[in-house]
Amino acid sequence: MLASTIRIIVLTGLLALTGCASTGPAAPVSFTDGMMVNTAGMTLYTFDKDPVGSGKSVCNGPCANNWPPLRAGASDQGGGEFTVVKRDDGSAQWAYKGKPLYTWIKDAKPGDKTGDNFNNVWHVVKQ
Repeated sequence: MLASTIRIIVLTGLLALTGCASTGPAAPVSFTDGMMVNTAGMTLYTFDKDPVGSGKSVCNGPCANNWPPLRAGASDQGGGEFTVVKRDDGSAQWAYKGKPLYTWIKDAKPGDKTGDNFNNVWHVVKQ
């Protein structure tokens, strides 16, 4: 009887843990050739001037015109290493490991990474 009770408790605990397991981030990204890309296959970058974990982006206005943020929807939620940060204009942006994510306006096609090390402050997100 005791062994059956223990077995039921252990199985119930395992099922509860499985139900809590994350199914992965909802961020619309993947890795291609070791680089993080958006759903269109465009390379994603981080900006050294964005403080890690600050919950916001410092690239706004003309900066954001050249480095478009990877937008998140109002109902999007982070998971794992992905979070959603608020921008100065009130919109939401995806962040990875606490750093907001951006594309580069001069990348013309998937696989381009012309913004890597731009001004020594923009960097491709690598796997």
